[in-house]
Amino acid sequence: MALRMSTPLHLLPSSSLPESREKTTSFMVWRTSIARKKLLLVRAGTKRIEFDSNCRKALFSGINKVADVVAVTLGPKGRNVVLSESDTVKIINDGAVIARSIELQDTVENIGAQLLQEVAKRTNESAGDGTTTAIVLAREMIKYGLLAVTNGANPVYLKTGMEKTVKELIKILKDKSCAVKRRDEIKAVASVSAGNDQYIGELIAEAVERIGPDGVISVESSSSSETCVIFEEGMKIDKGYMSPHFVTNKDKSAVEFENARILVTDLKVSSVKQIIPLLEKATQLSAPLLIIAEDISRSVLETLVVNKNQGLLNVAVVKCPGFGEGKNAVLQDIALMTGADFISGDLGLTLDSVTSDQLGIAQKVTVTSSSSTIVADPSTKAEIQARIMQMKKDLAMTDNKYLAEKLSERIAKLCGGVSIIKVGAHTEIELEERKLRIEDAKNATFAAIAEGIVPGGGAIFIHLSKQIPLIKKTIKHADEQIGADIVEKALMAPAKLIAANAGFDGDVVIENIRDLDCRGGYNTMNGRYEDLISAGVIDPTRVSRCALQNAVSIAGMILTTQAVLVEKFKKPKPLVPQIPGITP
Repeated sequence: MALRMSTPLHLLPSSSLPESREKTTSFMVWRTSIARKKLLLVRAGTKRIEFDSNCRKALFSGINKVADVVAVTLGPKGRNVVLSESDTVKIINDGAVIARSIELQDTVENIGAQLLQEVAKRTNESAGDGTTTAIVLAREMIKYGLLAVTNGANPVYLKTGMEKTVKELIKILKDKSCAVKRRDEIKAVASVSAGNDQYIGELIAEAVERIGPDGVISVESSSSSETCVIFEEGMKIDKGYMSPHFVTNKDKSAVEFENARILVTDLKVSSVKQIIPLLEKATQLSAPLLIIAEDISRSVLETLVVNKNQGLLNVAVVKCPGFGEGKNAVLQDIALMTGADFISGDLGLTLDSVTSDQLGIAQKVTVTSSSSTIVADPSTKAEIQARIMQMKKDLAMTDNKYLAEKLSERIAKLCGGVSIIKVGAHTEIELEERKLRIEDAKNATFAAIAEGIVPGGGAIFIHLSKQIPLIKKTIKHADEQIGADIVEKALMAPAKLIAANAGFDGDVVIENIRDLDCRGGYNTMNGRYEDLISAGVIDPTRVSRCALQNAVSIAGMILTTQAVLVEKFKKPKPLVPQIPGITP
């Protein structure tokens, strides 16, 4: 709608002009004002509204488009997808990246696509892999659920039945899970996640073997075409930066320092004056400064951010990890590892008296929004080993279960190093694709170590589906039983799609897997039915669990949707990409 906005009319007094001339003059003033005015276009927030079947049909159309694109990547013989964005071309095999890049023209269909993107995002955050499986499961649940709603089933009861069924299936899944103990099992998990790439599996297995299950693996680009593993000791804490303005690597949304100075204290930094000498020393040395403190006042934080943005300081602030006695213990370990003095209020120390000699030094520091990794300087290696030996002696002598657990955690943090996988390739496109594969393999490996493994290739879902008739007996409402049937049908989709992508008949494969025991399945690489765990065709239990839980969550929400409201017109994208927390 166009609203004509004009300035207020300033008319002459009626006593100074005759009536006729007054009207003429007033009209001329009004015309002059119109000529000088600026039109202000105001677009009302008009909405497109869809109800009932039209709403669900449009949403499912968008869901189908996303799922069809992502589904071609599933399995060891899945295909790649060419992605063009921001004048760059990528060849991708990662379901989460592909789903995140899809934007549809129709606004309602785009809402459906965004809902499926949420499935991929949640699964990737919680498990690090299995995004394609989660999308495929969600699409099948929604498809059969909409069919049931069309035939008169109550969507609320359908959702309840689906959730009850999945809850019981998760219990069964955990019972069928096998612990990861051997190196060849770790290699198998990583290889399957990386698209059956045995070399990547070997790299991940080597990295995990050196750092242990509590270490950290980072993936970086190599300056050559070769891919290799470099091992560095380090400690990871579960606290990230206090402000995104400290970020130095905007692509990763992370703070990356080399040869950084470290201030370790359990005190609150309440005034800039307390740390001015340290800031000046860090500036003189041209070294970045990491402050690990109990808290920091708003005025100090703003001062540091302003100076960081102006290029005067290279600094980041992280809150103390843990709480109570555990917090002080971790801070002492960080201080020992970096060679810093622990500035503790319990010892009567203050920040005003801290000198630059009391700062520690770290070879490399990486801080994200949720965690920080500190790689120790080689000069402190002897002290770290001495502390580990002392803590192991304390662990052997203690009878307190809680204390034993905390000591074990601290030993793991000090022992855990950082394995850096340097990824090389002949072209930039190949490099990006290989890095994504290695990231998936890394996440799947740690997920398997945490919760165990199950048969891969979609076989575990078929074996779980055989338990649904027993679960249905515990459900009384007819529509809730239909919800259980929907989950049973959806569980067939991953194995069927993996077989289809490999050129086999999915329906035949499903029927044959049904006749096997809980470890059996179809190996699409050699075309044989066998014990998949022994053959190395395995999936992390966490990946299967998260895919199932996230799929039923979104499916239930869509089935109970009765109307959708969206903007008729899409807002144009900003010319400059917006950075969360930085761009207003």
